Amino acid sequence: MSRAHSVEKIGGTSMAATATLFDNVLIAGRNGADLYHRIFVVSAYAGMTDLLLEHKKSGEPGVFARFVADEDADGWREAMETVRRAMYERNATMFVRADRLAEANAFVDMRIDAVAACLDDLARLRSHGRFCVKEQLVTVRELLAGLGEAHSAHSTALLLRDRGVNAQFVDLTLWDQQDMRELDDRIMEAFVPIDLATTLPIVTGYAGCSEGMVRLYARGYSEMTFSRIAVLTKAREAIIHKEFHLSSADPRLVGTDKARKIGRTNYDVADQLANLGMEAIHPGAGRGLRQTDIPLRVRNTFDREDGGTLICGAYVSDTPRVEIVTGVRHAQALQFFEQDMVGVKGYDASILEVLARHGAWIVSKASNANTITHYLSADATTVKRVIADLQALYPDAAISAQPVSIVSVIGSDISRPGLVHDALRALADAHVPIVAMQHQIRNVDVQFIVDVDHYEATVGALHRALVEDGEQPSEDRRAA
Repeated sequence: MSRAHSVEKIGGTSMAATATLFDNVLIAGRNGADLYHRIFVVSAYAGMTDLLLEHKKSGEPGVFARFVADEDADGWREAMETVRRAMYERNATMFVRADRLAEANAFVDMRIDAVAACLDDLARLRSHGRFCVKEQLVTVRELLAGLGEAHSAHSTALLLRDRGVNAQFVDLTLWDQQDMRELDDRIMEAFVPIDLATTLPIVTGYAGCSEGMVRLYARGYSEMTFSRIAVLTKAREAIIHKEFHLSSADPRLVGTDKARKIGRTNYDVADQLANLGMEAIHPGAGRGLRQTDIPLRVRNTFDREDGGTLICGAYVSDTPRVEIVTGVRHAQALQFFEQDMVGVKGYDASILEVLARHGAWIVSKASNANTITHYLSADATTVKRVIADLQALYPDAAISAQPVSIVSVIGSDISRPGLVHDALRALADAHVPIVAMQHQIRNVDVQFIVDVDHYEATVGALHRALVEDGEQPSEDRRAA
């Protein structure tokens, strides 16, 4: 395949705004040949994966969590019926023709019944004490995850065909096949027979493969599918459609009139955003696009005329500037102090091994002669377990943790003279005390560690000083 086509990923919130999605993205005034030379990778409709697995933010159990808990024999079955009703309700809001609605609902029934039958079999085995199904729970999670994307991709293809578009449902979920091949092989097999000049593929964001997408990438699996399709089909451009612009800060914190669309940036900045947990693109997905020189565009589904933000590998801003102010509101600063650390190797490796074992995400770290501090995006319970394990390894060490916020100013080149001075002055004027600060040599980001209560004030003060007033010279340069 040549680079004549784009590969585009649609997020769950955008999928749920069906009418807008068709008007602004899927059709958007196109007709004839202009409708094609595009591949769409779709997420499940907003909230559907929460019902299938567990709620992403609150942790409220879905089908999978109820099945794992095994506290009530009917718990997971009731949760599955909740999913079925939710999919029916979603279909009812989209399909006008009775025959198409019946077809969409029949597809839902087929998939849910098949997965439910698998869970029934496992539940029966589990009821016998001699059988252990723990290893099969990974497969159960994968099966359930794929249901959401299969539903959204199938329904979208039906709706497009009703509008005269030659859309093809491309099912990568592997729900009824025994052939567990690798992800790349699975994708290539699916696209060999498709003529992109005359067919609009609507592809499931979940792909069944030997690696296990959910196991490897958690809830970021659809972006990995999107990235691999773009790389393997040699796309001209990769596009992500979200419900917001990639902006200089959260408009809710700095004001919609103050937040600015970034416009252009590079993959280095995208990596920093991913590290902070901001939903720009999964770091693994960005890596493949960067390595094959495929530019990534992030567009706002609700702003049809705007070209969005273009992310390229080689881009550097013409003038050093801060492009975005964002961070982690709830983080933990894990401090490991050992007086005898000086000149002794091994402490850092042991700490990293424990953090990895407990799944604690490291945002950044700092160290000196006898102290290593890790700033973690992790809950307090996880950090307590980490401390317990480290204390067992190093009984003489003083190990503690405290809740903090991390606010980062990021840009493709932030080497502007006086930037740190202006930032510190802005925080002082806003009466924000700094717990710690980190400035990397590469001049891509500066991180300010503050108390959790000062997160919003820190974002607002830094955005005013470095983005809104970023072109104004500092007092030092005025004096010069």
